[in-house]
Amino acid sequence: AIFVKPPQMRDLFHIDGEDIIYYQVLGGAGELLAGDSEVPDVPDDPKWKPGELYYRGGRINNEDVRIAYMFQPVTTIPGSYVTVQVAETLNKREALTSRILSGVLLPQFVIIPIAVVLVYFGLGRGLWPLKRLQAVIETRRPTDLSPIDVRRVPEELRPLIHALNDMMLRLELNLAAQQRFIADAAHQMRTPLTGLRSQAELALLEQDPAQIRACMEKILLSSTNAAHLINQLLALARAEASSEKVHAVERVELNGLLESQVADWVPAARRRHIDIGFERAHVPLHVDANPVLLGEMFKNLIDNAIKYTPHDGMVTVRLKADIRALVEVEDSGPGIHAEDRQRVFERFYRVLGTQVEGSGLGLPIVREIAELHRAEVELLDAHPADEQGHTGLIVRVSFPRVIEGAAAAPREA
Repeated sequence: AIFVKPPQMRDLFHIDGEDIIYYQVLGGAGELLAGDSEVPDVPDDPKWKPGELYYRGGRINNEDVRIAYMFQPVTTIPGSYVTVQVAETLNKREALTSRILSGVLLPQFVIIPIAVVLVYFGLGRGLWPLKRLQAVIETRRPTDLSPIDVRRVPEELRPLIHALNDMMLRLELNLAAQQRFIADAAHQMRTPLTGLRSQAELALLEQDPAQIRACMEKILLSSTNAAHLINQLLALARAEASSEKVHAVERVELNGLLESQVADWVPAARRRHIDIGFERAHVPLHVDANPVLLGEMFKNLIDNAIKYTPHDGMVTVRLKADIRALVEVEDSGPGIHAEDRQRVFERFYRVLGTQVEGSGLGLPIVREIAELHRAEVELLDAHPADEQGHTGLIVRVSFPRVIEGAAAAPREA
């Protein structure tokens, strides 16, 4: 027999302050055995299992409901079953959703604007030291490179201020060096220009052609010295600019480059009766370098060697293949004393007692270009001191070597 709830039980299902509950019991043929006929029919599903609880949505009396249903076997009648459905309106769920929204989301709409305002003022207060620092820097004169006071600066900004002070100190030292360089260059240029003017004035006063020719020869010598000085100043400026700007390098074979440089200086060596020679490396010697700057370096090395080598002396330019690529320029001149070997790399410094005209820029140019190419410059005695105390000089420049056959490493100096 099938149990049917009495009307009192049926009324009990409908008593709820917020929702209405419906129930329904159907027989195996779909006939209504008990409950509410308004509950929608069960969907056809051949895969249902006896005793398994299923859920679906639906509508009763124009209201959305949630329906739970199951197929319950009848123990007294083998092979038969009843379908039991219970439906409930969604008022409590919607009320719960509204409470969640009002309890959680609505406070967020209040908290978020307050948080934004607090963050805005907090960031403004936190960035105030930076704004004050900006105002201090903007009110400075362009020439004011004095350190920034860090006494009233927050602890977090002190590393930045120290870095700025260090940068301004380096900039000040660089500007001071440039000012000294300009002053020294102006002083060095004054000498040949004064000589040119004096010889020109003297030539205008002379009537003797021989004297006029002598003055013209001196004018030529002074103009040659002035042109040489200007070229060296330009070379040094170009090398210094290369340390700040990006210059692409290329693979250079030193044997060919240096041999052509030596050939250019053969006439100058012959005029002084100097035997100049070149010794190639036993293998091709490659470096990654700027060929224009390398040519300027080798020109200054050979020029110095010829200039300081006495008549009938010797100058030898040689290449050696070692772990590094070695370039040596050897002369038979007086050499450089150990106490002067650091100072000769200073601009316009000249060793006393050499009786040789010069600007004191050759070796500074060599060192500047060497540093650009990660090369090292050494000054060595060529031989033991002779009767006059002359040791000769070897200027050795060692470059990072690129082994032949290695792939060219594109880089920038």
